[in-house]
Amino acid sequence: MSDLPKERSIDLTRTLDAPRALVWKVWTDPVHVKRWWGPHGFTNPICEWDARKGGKILIHMKGMGFENPMTGEFLEVEDQARLVFTSTALDTAHNPLLKAHTVVTFSEKDGKTVVNVKQTGTAIAAIAPQMLAGMEMGWSQTLDRMVDDVKASA
Repeated sequence: MSDLPKERSIDLTRTLDAPRALVWKVWTDPVHVKRWWGPHGFTNPICEWDARKGGKILIHMKGMGFENPMTGEFLEVEDQARLVFTSTALDTAHNPLLKAHTVVTFSEKDGKTVVNVKQTGTAIAAIAPQMLAGMEMGWSQTLDRMVDDVKASA
């Protein structure tokens, strides 16, 4: 397993046929985030998402027989344009496994909203390189779920 990366970056984009204000709401309202955060098959029984500068993040994802707590903080919030946050994936004893820095941008193009997610994850614990290996697939599924939530909310 030593050949797995200790750091990984992703850059994913989705274009939604929805107004930017709605897409922004889906990203900043914890009621929405609770519905779509995480890959397919995951739920978020705890979802605290305070989308303002200095606001805290606490999400407990459950799925595949595991509970995956995550904490974080919003570093930048530019209304309907940009979210920047840090997050730390924890084990069930709340020991840090992986740190991530995420930048989400929202722009309009041809009457649609373009969402871009850039994230860099850095391993802290021995299991983290395995988590990094699945990062792109996990985010891709998460964004698919976000798109579904936007469609359901339109």
